[in-house]
Amino acid sequence: MNEQKPLLTTRRQFLQTTGRLTAAGALAGVTLPHVHAAGNETTQIALIGCGGRGSGAAANALETKGGSVMITAMADVFENKLKGSHSGLKEKYRDLVDVPEDKRYIGFDGYKKAMDTLKPGDIAILATPPAFRWVHFKYAIERGLNVFMEKPICVDAPTGRRMIALAEEAKKKNLKVGVGLMVRHCRGRRALYDKLREGAIGEIIAMRAYRMHPPVASAFTDPSMRKEGMSEVLFQISRFHSFLWASGGLFSDFYIHQIDECCWMKDSWPVKCQAVGGRHYRGKNIDQNFDVYQVEYTFEDGTKFFFYGRTMTGVRDDFTSILHGAKGMATVSLGGHSLGTAGRIFKGQNLKSEDQVWAAFPKRDAPDPYQMEWQDLLDAIRGDVAYNEVERGARASMVTAMGRFAAHTGQEVTWEEYSTNNSEFAPDVDKLTLDGPAPIQADAEGKYPVPMPGRNKTKEY
Repeated sequence: MNEQKPLLTTRRQFLQTTGRLTAAGALAGVTLPHVHAAGNETTQIALIGCGGRGSGAAANALETKGGSVMITAMADVFENKLKGSHSGLKEKYRDLVDVPEDKRYIGFDGYKKAMDTLKPGDIAILATPPAFRWVHFKYAIERGLNVFMEKPICVDAPTGRRMIALAEEAKKKNLKVGVGLMVRHCRGRRALYDKLREGAIGEIIAMRAYRMHPPVASAFTDPSMRKEGMSEVLFQISRFHSFLWASGGLFSDFYIHQIDECCWMKDSWPVKCQAVGGRHYRGKNIDQNFDVYQVEYTFEDGTKFFFYGRTMTGVRDDFTSILHGAKGMATVSLGGHSLGTAGRIFKGQNLKSEDQVWAAFPKRDAPDPYQMEWQDLLDAIRGDVAYNEVERGARASMVTAMGRFAAHTGQEVTWEEYSTNNSEFAPDVDKLTLDGPAPIQADAEGKYPVPMPGRNKTKEY
């Protein structure tokens, strides 16, 4: 699972292994067609989804080294988001952003129009709510485009399996695909991974991670947030963190990084989990999220990984991922995604500065992992190196969703059960229109269904 070389694997290996992904996968020895973007040719980029994360990804792309890149098309369903993104990128990057009015597309078909302006080998950034990821990825493959997609890349098991199948199609066309789990590209965490393989803390016996902070983005929603005249579909997309069909909720969107990084360090994926969670004093809020989640993941060797999530105001913040080993402990994240504190080893089991024995970057001057994930992708495109992170991204997304599913149903869930689950939140999302109908409907009081553990044992709402 160490990413110092591109990660490849077959679909069967991906679904059956405990997470040992190597660079020697399905394409070894296969002659693949060359895709352009080597040499001095400018790589054009279409930004699909112009929110904060999409705009950030575009900025990272423009700051890569080793070749020429340019944003040449943009698409979103919200005109204000597109305008704001274009204005900000143009102001900062000037000549690297060349998106005239006729290449700024609004609407559900905007992704097609934006991608149609590109030539094979260019790049599509897919940064809309993840419910649309498979739809946009499918079209990018048809157009012969390399892709960068934000995490999570699926919100339920059926769309996860669909993404895995699409990944195989992308490989056949020699397309390079990056997934926005940027911690995998953090040089400090990679160094920690190597130290763990050398036995620096002994056998990992337990892991724990915390993501606790006030509400952010669109996690909590009340009726006052609906703009006058806005359709039901656009309202739900505008508050996508509040709706499970659109984002997998705050659990999938916020917690995936720490769940993924701990599984990476363990070099395995959990085989089952159980969880608890609930909502508290939230008045008129109408979103589908719980306020608190606690998940116990179990690995094949019996090792436990305890994840704690809390999204509430007025409570203690914590953003930490910790590994406990037979000979010591390590921090994967300490105080956030902060790259300078990523990758530290301590003697004993206490997080004390005087017990620290190793740090990947003692002076906290590490490369930005958001930038590194783009540099790695562009290097693979320019060097025509096999590069496809979708299978691993789908596994991380599905393992995260499995924990959410366990909390929302109140059941113990195995990977075998969840990965073959056929419950899809929005099976017709590719047919969605601005006027709807929306994948989920409110009741007569304007409230949307929320998970009821123990009552709904086989589905989340």
